[in-house]
Amino acid sequence: MKSFRVGSIKRLNGINPKNNMMDRDSIDYVQSIKDLKKEKNAVILCHYYQSPEVQELADYLGDSLYLAQCAAKVTQNTIVLAGVHFMAETAKIINPSKKVLIPDLNAGCSLADSCPPKEFKNFINQYPGSTVVSYINCAAEIKALSDLVCTSTNAKKVIESIPKNKSIIFAPDKNLGNYLIKETGREMILWEGSCMVHEAFSLEKIINLARKNPDAKFIAHPESVSSVLEIANFIGSTSGLLKFVQNDSSKKYIVATESGILHEMQKKCPNKIFIPAPIEDETCACSECAYMRLNTLQKIYNCLINESPQVNLDSKLIKKSKAPIEKMLALS
Repeated sequence: MKSFRVGSIKRLNGINPKNNMMDRDSIDYVQSIKDLKKEKNAVILCHYYQSPEVQELADYLGDSLYLAQCAAKVTQNTIVLAGVHFMAETAKIINPSKKVLIPDLNAGCSLADSCPPKEFKNFINQYPGSTVVSYINCAAEIKALSDLVCTSTNAKKVIESIPKNKSIIFAPDKNLGNYLIKETGREMILWEGSCMVHEAFSLEKIINLARKNPDAKFIAHPESVSSVLEIANFIGSTSGLLKFVQNDSSKKYIVATESGILHEMQKKCPNKIFIPAPIEDETCACSECAYMRLNTLQKIYNCLINESPQVNLDSKLIKKSKAPIEKMLALS
């Protein structure tokens, strides 16, 4: 198993001097995107799970909570959300007057897809009077059906803000929900959703890898299954894992979350070693979200040039889904 090291970012050649036309093979995407951001008065919000070359172009790089907070504060007219669709929706909900672009409309989320709005509405109707908390990794329609939204960073604080006499419905991630039940001592009614990336980790392979690296600490995201979390030295949100490795004295870590975070970990801690936790799939060494990796430099360039694809939401949906997000931001 190879450890992750920051690689150099390849840059392409400039404009074709023969015809002054830019084609796919002759564009310096990095410089062109920087120029377009100025021209279009645009800002790039990027999640840690993007590819390294996309992360390097971000104006703001962070987890879901941080990106939501940034979306509420940016002054540029256009937001490019280098992440997945629910993140772009969240940016639009928070800042409806701004143009929100996503490089690839197909950049979805398996966790969000696991909670269809119609089925979820029927589900919560079975438990009248319950406080509905939705993890931010869900569609705008799910947020609109919720009383509160949370991220993995602030989920414990959000749950603990709810009166103890209130029943709680938590969706869509059952793994995060089970972790929160243990952390808060609150009983919760869980929707049976999950993230295919965080469910892919192999407990047996992680144990074997840890035996080969006895000096490594195993750290994991709470979207992982309970059996994986039980052997972790530290459990935390994406930003929580990043802070942990910066403050901890160890020199080597096995990391169970989407492998994109290892790029920033290596930048922050160049003298430490980070090993992606192995998954069940024999053809892949680490866990990558195929949806996250749909966003490329070329697609970011194209979306700035064309000012599309845009994420647009109905004004009523924005109003309904904004209230629980604002409650979350106030708590954070």
